[in-house]
Amino acid sequence: MSAERLRFDLKDAAPVFAALGDRTRLQLVGRLSGGEPLSISQLSSDSKVTRQAITKHLHVLEGAGVVRGFRQGREQLWELETEQLLAARRYLKVISRQWDEALERLKAAVEESE
Repeated sequence: MSAERLRFDLKDAAPVFAALGDRTRLQLVGRLSGGEPLSISQLSSDSKVTRQAITKHLHVLEGAGVVRGFRQGREQLWELETEQLLAARRYLKVISRQWDEALERLKAAVEESE
């Protein structure tokens, strides 16, 4: 992957990484990964976090493109949006490949010097 393409992916992925850097938001993503849209009530059940706090966290995730909120009747439902998560995954894959290559070079250098 070219350096230009890598920078583009980082620009897309950085807000996702920032949004997922919070334990509560990461847990919300986990709850939404079941595939069905969930309401604030459903997302805040079994949680010590208030519904207001859950709503604020969901708006941060929405700003990063990770979730989408929509109205269905009287309820606000939230669902996972995968496009930005996939961009972050691609970026991590590139970094992983770069580390693997760097470790292979280090291994070859160490073996060569022995």
